[in-house]
Amino acid sequence: MAGILYLVPTPIGNLGDLSTRIIETLSAVDFIAAEDTRVSVKILNHLGLKKPMVSYYRHNTETAGPQVLQRLLSGESCALITDAGTPAISDPGEDLVALCAEHDVTVVGIPGPCALVTALAVSGLPTGRFTFEGFLPMNKKNRREHLDSLKQERRTMIFYEAPHKLVSTLGDLAELFGGERRISLCRELTKLHEEIRRTTLADALGHYRETPPKGEFVLVVEGETRQEETPVLTLEEAVERVRRLYAAGRPMKDAAKEVAADTGFQKKELYRLAVQEASN
Repeated sequence: MAGILYLVPTPIGNLGDLSTRIIETLSAVDFIAAEDTRVSVKILNHLGLKKPMVSYYRHNTETAGPQVLQRLLSGESCALITDAGTPAISDPGEDLVALCAEHDVTVVGIPGPCALVTALAVSGLPTGRFTFEGFLPMNKKNRREHLDSLKQERRTMIFYEAPHKLVSTLGDLAELFGGERRISLCRELTKLHEEIRRTTLADALGHYRETPPKGEFVLVVEGETRQEETPVLTLEEAVERVRRLYAAGRPMKDAAKEVAADTGFQKKELYRLAVQEASN
């Protein structure tokens, strides 16, 4: 019987975030696949654990992944950990998870520290719908193209950014999204010098031009809030739109619901009139 791959989160700054389940899992597995064994051994030492470790990181996935898989298929259990946070999220661990899925190896996710969720929760921006964009491209042209594709994104957007790239990224965001767009900049989350700056893109750019940024950042950016102008339709025109959707194959109730949402007319009224006209 194949073993189990456990996705084990590690603290993003505060060792107090090591849950009982995380500790129990690290204690129970046969070996650990770590992004950087030098970082991971510090956590194991803190817990008083000694476990065989193998390196699994972005530049060795093609060789290390199959090696880990073979050990899992032979019945060993493995904990996949990164330097900080939840494995497989903006992380090469996703390739190992996919490999395990292809070979019917059980993957168990352990809840725990995750920078993007923590930053979103404290941002003060809408959390109901969001998109995680990870790290932006290093190349300026590619970065701007990616951001340009998000100009009309209405969901809250989350980015990871390194301190040496922060000012350039804020400049591109302000230029493409507008300086008045709200942003929450989170750095050193869960650490002693945790900072959460809720401001606008223009103000953030001015601040970090004057104050060199330190530490890794999570940027939580407000989505597009400007409403596109909807042409004003008469009731007769709205009913005609319902009839066209119905003629194209949409159920009459669905067509009435869609047009009502776009125009502000009552769904029941649009449905009644559309059915009435269709029966004439």
